Amino acid sequence: MLEHGGNLSLAAHQYGIPFEYWLDLSTGINPNGYPIADIPASAWQRLPIDNDGLIIAACTYYGCQSALATAGSQAALQVLPQIRQTSQLSTKCKTASSKVAMPKLMYQEHAKAWQRNGFEIVLFDAYPDKNIINNVDVLLLCNPNNPTATQFQVAELLNWHRQLSQHGGWLVVDEAFIDVTPEYSIAKYAHLEGLFVLRSLGKFFGLAGVRVGFLLGHEKALTRVQEIIGPWSIAGPSRFIAQQALMDTTWQDNTRWQLSASSFRLATLLTQYGLTPTAGTALFQFSPTMLAAKWQQHLAKQGIWVRLFSGNNRLTKHTDLTEYSALRFGLPPEDGWERLETALKNFSEI
Repeated sequence: MLEHGGNLSLAAHQYGIPFEYWLDLSTGINPNGYPIADIPASAWQRLPIDNDGLIIAACTYYGCQSALATAGSQAALQVLPQIRQTSQLSTKCKTASSKVAMPKLMYQEHAKAWQRNGFEIVLFDAYPDKNIINNVDVLLLCNPNNPTATQFQVAELLNWHRQLSQHGGWLVVDEAFIDVTPEYSIAKYAHLEGLFVLRSLGKFFGLAGVRVGFLLGHEKALTRVQEIIGPWSIAGPSRFIAQQALMDTTWQDNTRWQLSASSFRLATLLTQYGLTPTAGTALFQFSPTMLAAKWQQHLAKQGIWVRLFSGNNRLTKHTDLTEYSALRFGLPPEDGWERLETALKNFSEI
């Protein structure tokens, strides 16, 4: 298993601090998630219904033509390599030897899923060059990138998709952190062949526990994914909650404003104590520092858990990553700001 944010049980054991005492800033999940309405008893008592309105709500929210509900975007990203393998066998695709390109520093589950299915991983710093585009089967990006917050314009994404399409390649875009800036989303173009978009209700909506995500793509491709996943991949209560959240435009508008304000507040606070972020999203700030490991240990001893990225965080033991040292800070809940500032203030380099 790869290391992820939110692994509080490990932190609690390592530092001897009870689980319930921790302030968890390691995940990038909205600390003020969507309020759960009363769930009707029928959602618990019957099998999930496909035509319950969830897909219509998703297509309306994302502005796309087709969507497939999955058990979080994690379920979708694990299936895509299998679909690609089948596609290459059926079309006798003659691109380079099954290569997938992605940034060096990105959500590591993507690389793991493609490597497990026999694909070679090609890494680049932040932006792919023409040589990479012309010599890989798949270009995989997070937009904005997790954890560096690198943002890609829709026009450049479409240009890369066009170039990839010329030799049968795919563009896969993980938009887990894009909900506050929907103008950067490529979702409305997801019906184009060879383009897949991953979305999640875990971050912006703060509903990581309901395990609902969506794969957006060409309808025929989504049908193939559905055949692999099988029926009832989303529990009825989760479907009910997801549909309510996707349809609540008032909550969404208010939350975009609140998250943006909180993220600016977090960036200002970190800068005040020598952790100036180089970039961020509305849900996290990314702060490179040579003292990243020391900072994480200092905060952990006070029950504050943040995500550490260092040269030791490697995709596999065979991957040669550029050395880096940084922290990713998620947003605190309202009662956690003072506690975070006190811990930042007490840091010593000695």
